[in-house]
Amino acid sequence: MKRQSKETVHKDPVCGMELSHSSAVDLMEYDHKTYYFCSTDCKKAFEADPEKFIPRHRQHGIGPK
Repeated sequence: MKRQSKETVHKDPVCGMELSHSSAVDLMEYDHKTYYFCSTDCKKAFEADPEKFIPRHRQHGIGPK
């Protein structure tokens, strides 16, 4: 039987890896939201162009152009 964890799962916006707050290598806040990263390389890629990795909201067209 799998153990149920109460820790929230986050998705690395760059590579899509699922991780928890405690397993994240790094994090940063952007546009009032905290993003979690599996590696410093993913964080650096996000820092270079955050809008590239933030999904657009289809209905409202919110997000990167």
